[in-house]
Amino acid sequence: MILERMPVSIYFGVVSMLVTYGVCLPLGILKAIKHRTWLDNVSSVAVFAGYAIPGYALGAILLVSFGAGLGWFPMRGFIGDDFETLSTADKIKDIVSHTVLPLLCYLVGSFAFMTMLMKNNLMDNLAADYVRTAAAKGVSFPRAVFKHAFRNSIIPIATTFGSNITLLVTGSILIERVFDINGFGLLQFNSIVEYDEPVIMGVTFFSAFLMLLGNVLSDLCVALVDPRVSYK
Repeated sequence: MILERMPVSIYFGVVSMLVTYGVCLPLGILKAIKHRTWLDNVSSVAVFAGYAIPGYALGAILLVSFGAGLGWFPMRGFIGDDFETLSTADKIKDIVSHTVLPLLCYLVGSFAFMTMLMKNNLMDNLAADYVRTAAAKGVSFPRAVFKHAFRNSIIPIATTFGSNITLLVTGSILIERVFDINGFGLLQFNSIVEYDEPVIMGVTFFSAFLMLLGNVLSDLCVALVDPRVSYK
């Protein structure tokens, strides 16, 4: 039962993680370089406003507005009822249409932490002596940022990778409940509501195992990006 629910949660988790890292890291670098400019201020307001909005609350608003109101996106589920009868192109379109609204809810609270972590770490490294020394020796600013400061700034980001893996697999209970997505999070919700003890024990054990696995992956990621750390 648990394994049957995993693909949907993994799909949303992988997509949300790719978008989060793909947006937050460049945005954090840009905010560090453009510190205290209008771009930095506007982006800070945007990411913290998103951080303040619960994903499940945003999901309800999006469903009412763009699902029931405008009819632009489907109201529930991961695929449509006629999915098996569609062509390959229409199947992809159907999955994308079912993905947009839940994905926004997954992403809304994750941008602030990752963006500000990248920005603050990069600013600390840009102010370090080794970067100023590199600039004094004639190294260009972009090279000083990406070759020297960025490599050290990415180390704290690597420590969060394992925990993000855990979260992306387990899914979000409330978001999957709002959108009626038949994933691991909804399985947890239903097992608690129905007081299904075997399923509760199974999902608890699986979640604990993923947490331990995430911690190990975090340590391995740190060892990959930090030359001071090695495992023999």
